[in-house]
Amino acid sequence: MPVFAYRGRNPRGELIEGRLESSDSGAVADQLVSTGVVPIDIRQTSGADAAALSMPGALQRLFAPRITLVDLMLFSRQMFSLLKAGVPIMRALAGLEESSTNPTLTAVIADLRTGLDSGRELSAAMRQHPKVFTAFYVSLVRVGEATGKLQEVFLRLFEHLEFEKEIRDRIKSALRYPAFVIGAMLLAVVIINIVVIPAFAKLFQSYNAPLPLLTRVLVEVSDFFVRFWPLLAVLAGAAVLAFQAWKSTPRGRYAWDRFKLRIPIAGPIINKATLARFARGLALSMRSGVPVVQGLTTVAGVVDNAYLANRIEQMREGVERGESVLRTAAATGIFTPVVLQMIAVGDEAGELDDLMLEVAELYERDVDYSVKNLAAQVEPILIVFLGGLVLLLALGVFLPIWDLSSVALKR
Repeated sequence: MPVFAYRGRNPRGELIEGRLESSDSGAVADQLVSTGVVPIDIRQTSGADAAALSMPGALQRLFAPRITLVDLMLFSRQMFSLLKAGVPIMRALAGLEESSTNPTLTAVIADLRTGLDSGRELSAAMRQHPKVFTAFYVSLVRVGEATGKLQEVFLRLFEHLEFEKEIRDRIKSALRYPAFVIGAMLLAVVIINIVVIPAFAKLFQSYNAPLPLLTRVLVEVSDFFVRFWPLLAVLAGAAVLAFQAWKSTPRGRYAWDRFKLRIPIAGPIINKATLARFARGLALSMRSGVPVVQGLTTVAGVVDNAYLANRIEQMREGVERGESVLRTAAATGIFTPVVLQMIAVGDEAGELDDLMLEVAELYERDVDYSVKNLAAQVEPILIVFLGGLVLLLALGVFLPIWDLSSVALKR
């Protein structure tokens, strides 16, 4: 379909420019008039024009700021406030477009307005931006449009995104301290092998005295680091790139996400936080009127863990076959007996959404407790490793100095 570049005046008399896809210029003019824009100039862009326009656009998209979770939270909250105040959706989007401080989000909102102008529903327009609006987000918006409760859906989406941010922040805080200590230990090992041990090795060689086995091992390892550090750096970079490429494949992501849940101490925290996200997402979708089967499908993409998403998909397949939610949840093997009992009560009483919120809060409390006690659990392990490393280096460096001083005193 040809693309037409246009210029026109909006109802406030401001000059606006843009491009639209349509069959001919008359259709573009009708579309602009229907949105309150008075067209001034409409012309079809040629292939060269499109290429010239697309190149700066591609560069702009490359360096454009990302739309963060906070941006999406503010968008959802503001949409709820504006719709609750009785502002029409087109005017609400126009206001958000003007007030947005993120140019990328501004462009997305402008495209949403264009989609609504062309007769699309808001959910259909959002579906054109899968990197911004997830399938879960679009599904709830579509339900809100069908039930006439769009403002309530935006409020629930804001609460859900707020919860998502809180869970992610908890996971990051849980992993920050161990990652920092391990990184510092690795940096210390590199500095010692490249700077400290070679200096002592020259001192030992000047005495031509036999060195202890531990010292010889440290010297050989240090010499290997000094000689081949460029190759080691290239191999480390290649290993990181290969790992990222492997993790981006469906099979690699599944295996990595499964491994993360088995990491001592941190794995259970990630597991509980992910299941809390699942439980709250399913409760939100059910309260918004989404059927259980469709809710399980959309929530599977919310958990951000391929292994757990696969188990949730198994739940959906079981429910489609006519099995109860309790039976399918028990078959996945990812829920504790206490959670299964709560699901059983909710399924029998027809209040599964309320009970899933209780499950989410249960997991959230467990995550809070685990994060607060993470330092107490990790510190002894890190102290043992750090102490062993210091002892190894100290014995390797100072044993030969002790031997040399003993020989010098005998003389």
